[in-house]
Amino acid sequence: MEEERVTGTVKWFSERKGYGFIAREEGKDVFVHFSGIRAGGPRSLNEGDKVEFSIESDQRGPRAVDLVVTESAPRESYGRY
Repeated sequence: MEEERVTGTVKWFSERKGYGFIAREEGKDVFVHFSGIRAGGPRSLNEGDKVEFSIESDQRGPRAVDLVVTESAPRESYGRY
């Protein structure tokens, strides 16, 4: 049986702590840990990244797994004059 894939947008992600939250297009926000990012992909996420993932639940609630970035959010340039 194939798992349902869900889409959403990264609300925030702490590179230092290795986790954050994703706003689903439908439903409640989902926790994401860096270990849930698909191997070979980025090890961090940025606010505004569009993502696709599966959901697993444990005693703490739902979390994103097998996550891939489908569209990177535009990055602001700092230090340019």
